[in-house]
Amino acid sequence: MSTSKAPRRTRGVDRRAQLCAAATVLFTERGYPHVSVSDVAARAGVSTPTVYRHFLDKQELLFAATQGGVDSFEAYTDAALAAEAVRPAPDPANAVVTAATTLSMADPGAHTLWRWSGQHLSDEQNREVVRRTRSVLRRWAAAIAESRPALSERESMYLAGAVLSVAGSRIGRAQKNNAVLVESTVRQLIWRLLDLQPTLAPPLPERPAGLPGEGGRRDEILDAAAQLFAERGYPGAGMDDIGAAVGITGPSVYKHFPAKEAILMAIGRRSAMRLEAGAMAAGFLTSDPAELLALLVDSYVQNITASPDLRVALSSGYILAGTPDAAELLTMERGYVARWIDLWSAAHPEQSRSTATLTVHAALAVVLDAVRMPRSTPRPEFAARMAYLMKGLLA
Repeated sequence: MSTSKAPRRTRGVDRRAQLCAAATVLFTERGYPHVSVSDVAARAGVSTPTVYRHFLDKQELLFAATQGGVDSFEAYTDAALAAEAVRPAPDPANAVVTAATTLSMADPGAHTLWRWSGQHLSDEQNREVVRRTRSVLRRWAAAIAESRPALSERESMYLAGAVLSVAGSRIGRAQKNNAVLVESTVRQLIWRLLDLQPTLAPPLPERPAGLPGEGGRRDEILDAAAQLFAERGYPGAGMDDIGAAVGITGPSVYKHFPAKEAILMAIGRRSAMRLEAGAMAAGFLTSDPAELLALLVDSYVQNITASPDLRVALSSGYILAGTPDAAELLTMERGYVARWIDLWSAAHPEQSRSTATLTVHAALAVVLDAVRMPRSTPRPEFAARMAYLMKGLLA
């Protein structure tokens, strides 16, 4: 009897892993609200009832998928630190580079899934995922500090978080096209980060006054909605909540916007206008590609740290998936990123377009991931340090 049960348990574990892998891909590509249990079943090549034999519902599947990503995060870190420890001249920072690169090449979406879908997890589930992730990040920070004793504990944590962002950025999703280039670029970018010292970050210039969309009841509604979406997630804030935050009734909000989706779209448009205003202002100051890109970094960081608009637009854009509004936002976003890639390519003509694309997406991921951590943003030095890390990555 004992020999007959073991294979069934093994098959059960394998099936759960298969379903988690399928769910991770779908949740990362489409966003949690746009994925059904039947979608996961189809992706895994099983029936929908099979999914329910292993998971109570889609939310439990999401939690299992995020936990699986953290499992990989822990396992790759354990292996890299152990391998580095037995080398003749161990360099703990090299273990961080190895763990992060392995993580990125193995599954760039799995270990960052919780950052995108945390709003759909319970408070207890979020606490568990954050606890485990921060525990590994502290190990990375300790390894970095051991190799670079001049760094403070906070600086080491800044660098550890940035390394994780590089590993989890879109950089790894391009590996099927050119795995050798992607892996070498990941390593190069991480080593570039580890040469930085965040306390050396110069202060950012003042954010220009009078940016697009500031003032009036409509903008008050957008301000309140963006803050609520950032705090609770898009599904967690209704029209009544938005109205109450402005001091009006929920139905009164409909006088300005026909639906909640229209508010999200307006937030996206407003953030795009602010970024475009920053790019235009930078263009009046210089035409040098490297200097212009540095000014765009400052503008981007100022926008994403001073207002929740941009992170809401980037994190919740999947809500509009399949609509003309979504296509408009995606076109604006791609155009803005393409400008960065063009400038980086002009500043580094010896590098390929693929390297430029990977580098820019990695730099943008550093600050976008960091602003999702509410403990970081209130610190006065946060924005300056984010701009410093981005510029360091962009060389």
